[in-house]
Amino acid sequence: MLWTYILKLVVLLPLVCGLMIGCLYAWRKLETRMPGKPSTRLITVKETMMISPGVRLAVLDFEGKRLLVSVARGGVALVDKTDGGFSA
Repeated sequence: MLWTYILKLVVLLPLVCGLMIGCLYAWRKLETRMPGKPSTRLITVKETMMISPGVRLAVLDFEGKRLLVSVARGGVALVDKTDGGFSA
């Protein structure tokens, strides 16, 4: 009787803990995509494009400016910047 309890404890306790951690991870990932939540971030990533392996272009909106940046293994570099006058 005691061995069955210990066996159930050894099997089910890690399973329940794993499910809790998985649910918390999924909640954190999906929380930002929920509708009706106001955006409090100052920077928004509008679009990204892979140019070559390890190099990516990204369009960012920041304080009414649209920035085009190059993201590579060596760092981030500003490619171009425009002020206002774009559709949201």
